[in-house]
Amino acid sequence: MPLPVLDPAAAVSRIPDGATVMVGGFGLVGAPLTLIDALLTHSSVTDLTVVSNNLGEPGRGLGKLLLEGRVAKAVGSYFTSNPDVVAAYQEDRLEIDLVPQGTLAEAIRAGGAGIGGFYTRTGWGTALGEGRDERVIRGEPHVYQESLRADVALVRARAADELGNLVYAKTARNFNPDMATAADLVIAEVDEIVPVGALDPEEIVTPHLFVDVLVLS
Repeated sequence: MPLPVLDPAAAVSRIPDGATVMVGGFGLVGAPLTLIDALLTHSSVTDLTVVSNNLGEPGRGLGKLLLEGRVAKAVGSYFTSNPDVVAAYQEDRLEIDLVPQGTLAEAIRAGGAGIGGFYTRTGWGTALGEGRDERVIRGEPHVYQESLRADVALVRARAADELGNLVYAKTARNFNPDMATAADLVIAEVDEIVPVGALDPEEIVTPHLFVDVLVLS
């Protein structure tokens, strides 16, 4: 059955206050910018926990949501390219959960695979490992990392077919495929929607069963 194709405002209206939202992209590359703009202009949703590699750039992408005070907590790996994030954290306007980038990717993948958590060497013996369960595996100390899931994932793909199978463009693929598996509601922003059968099956990265709503960028 074809997926619903909504305008951006209708799609983001499904996100409630206080939701945990995964947002794909590495900075602005592969980020669903149309959906982010819709959150600003067509929604008053606030108190969000955003799981993303970072919070965009100053005044761009997720950086806009931050400046509007919509984000209460950020879970990610790389925030220092946006000085607005640093200022918000230092002024206690933003809670941050800093996760090493590989650990972040694996925590999202594990969440999508139904795995509750895992042990990793990364972060052991540092402030990031403080307070976490520890275990020695093959003679090496590891720390426990809980997997990540979200209420909603906003992902960006190059194209979808009418069923919601997704293909990505080069490095814009980044976190998007894993996030599409780790949320209860997945909204995909795409450049084009093509008939079923038009996509090369070898190029499909996210099968349609993970996608709930399509939005044209």
